Amino acid sequence: MAGGERTGRAGVEQTVGELYHACYRRLVTQVYAFTTDLSEAQDVVQEAFARALARPGGLAGVDNPEAWLRTVAVNVVRRRWRRRRLLDAILLRDRPVARVVQPGPEPDNADLRTALAAIAPPFREVIVLHYLADLGVDEIAAALGVPTGTVKSRLSRARAALAERLGDYRTAENRPGHGGGANNTEVAHA
Repeated sequence: MAGGERTGRAGVEQTVGELYHACYRRLVTQVYAFTTDLSEAQDVVQEAFARALARPGGLAGVDNPEAWLRTVAVNVVRRRWRRRRLLDAILLRDRPVARVVQPGPEPDNADLRTALAAIAPPFREVIVLHYLADLGVDEIAAALGVPTGTVKSRLSRARAALAERLGDYRTAENRPGHGGGANNTEVAHA
């Protein structure tokens, strides 16, 4: 490599490798909140990195590689959900589905994860991108390919849906007749 520049396939692999080490965990966390399935989140993020490697020139010319990877990951999740819905409609047409095993709750995030899983995917997308990926309304609109008004509407509805599901989370000071305590959980509404 002349002059420290990364050229050719080796340069692309090195650049994507460095990006992988810098962004992988953050992207998996964001996609996990979106899918509520850690294995799927890891798989989707790895697929996004594989697509980056498959591009001629890697991510050269991309202004924000992490945003590009996030967009690819979200689109992969959406595609999988569409295919899964279609497959379920075909295979499970006449058969009732009974859940045999209920997964055990995880103490720190079971309620939030359950609440996120219970809201519609378009609402979950904007909540995850806004609060976990720390994207603004305009950035979310660009990532999802929808108008900013749609993002604002989905954020508002998603907040209301989460507030309804997590409404019992208040600090003890806010509850009538209760004093403060060290082990209280509070949900901040933005």
